[in-house]
Amino acid sequence: MTRYRLAEPQPAVSDRLQARLAARLAERGIDPAGPAVADTPEPIPALEAAQRRIPYDYRDAFADHPAVMAWVRTIAESATAPNAGDHNPQWGSGGRRVIARGPSLLMWGNTGVGKTRQAYGAIRSLTAAGCAVRWHAVKAVDLFGQMRQRTGVDVEWLLRDICRVPLLLLDDLGAGKSTEWNEEITFRLLAWRGENHLPTLVTTNLAPVRTDDMDKYQPVLRDKVGDRILSRLSGMCTGVEFDGPDHRFLRA
Repeated sequence: MTRYRLAEPQPAVSDRLQARLAARLAERGIDPAGPAVADTPEPIPALEAAQRRIPYDYRDAFADHPAVMAWVRTIAESATAPNAGDHNPQWGSGGRRVIARGPSLLMWGNTGVGKTRQAYGAIRSLTAAGCAVRWHAVKAVDLFGQMRQRTGVDVEWLLRDICRVPLLLLDDLGAGKSTEWNEEITFRLLAWRGENHLPTLVTTNLAPVRTDDMDKYQPVLRDKVGDRILSRLSGMCTGVEFDGPDHRFLRA
């Protein structure tokens, strides 16, 4: 009977190759005997893409206002997979949930109380929750500037595109000069989105209407945008009042 002797186990990496690897690691300042890299969660590509579009001041924003958190949950729960109702399921899975329809929010309060921060926090929360969020954010005064007729730009197409974006943040409504043209643009935008139940986050420094305890010279949103737009906002939005000090002054 022939007996076979097993060879001594050989190292998976030769001494020469180990020396070369050690030299390369040393060049980069890496200690192979050092502690293991901490386990970190996988990055979320959609959230990283959203971060690049969010203004620097709001890249760490998160939604912690109860009404805004409730809105985020409602929108996330109503999001559906693109092919959820497809008659041809063999074409593939439903894919990531996308925002389709949902309620809107009108966030109002004094300057610097955190309305815009909460709005961007809501966008980040939806993305982190796994929803595919195609969104657009614009200040009202910038929107009016973009809608000015100029060579090489189809402003009607641009307005239609903003009207149809699944999630819109319209910031600082009522901050610009009141004109019939501005009112027409705002009405067309909000009327289309309201009629089609597209989620819209609207922020403003102005109270919607005047109350008995207000200074009669203090402007309100109704004075700036008119009854038609205020009526649309009332029909499509839940009003959320923010109060407190101006956080920008506190930081300064």
